Parts: sequence; structure tokens; C-alpha cells
Amino acid sequence: MENVVLKVEGMRCSMCEAHVCDYVRKAIPEARGVKASHKKNEVVFEVPEGIDLEPAKKAIEEGGYHVLGEEKGAAKKGGLFHIFKK
Repeated sequence: MENVVLKVEGMRCSMCEAHVCDYVRKAIPEARGVKASHKKNEVVFEVPEGIDLEPAKKAIEEGGYHVLGEEKGAAKKGGLFHIFKK
């Protein structure tokens, strides 16, 4: 899995965050943990490696928001016992 951060301009409230999350989920059904923040101007989620992000970007743009950039990285391991693994 890859962690993805899309920088999104135009979100003003929690309703905007919900809309952007919906656009991502519908465009990329494999996306997990989708969370948007209008304060940080970003939407964060995990996808399988190699997934095309263009459908999500297009959906966000068609919704009236602007995608300014993207960052990808290895997904963070989490879970209840992740603090014990080193």
C-alpha cells in the first residue's frame, strides 16, 4: 500500500471535506482511510501501489476544487500493537 496526500484548494468547511472524500472513494474504490482537511488543504488516503490517481484528481476538479499537487510514500504500519514492533 502507498500513502497518498493530494493538496486540494477550495475546501472551506467540513461539508467540503465530505464531498472531496466521496469523490476519492467513488473514483478509486480501492482507497482506504480517506480523510480530508480544509485547514490543511489536503486529502489523505492509502491505495495499492501503482494505482492511477488521475480519476480521483479529475473527480475533485469536476467537483469545483483544485488539485495543486500530490505526494506518495510507503503506507505507515499501524494497528494496536505497532508500537511494540521494531
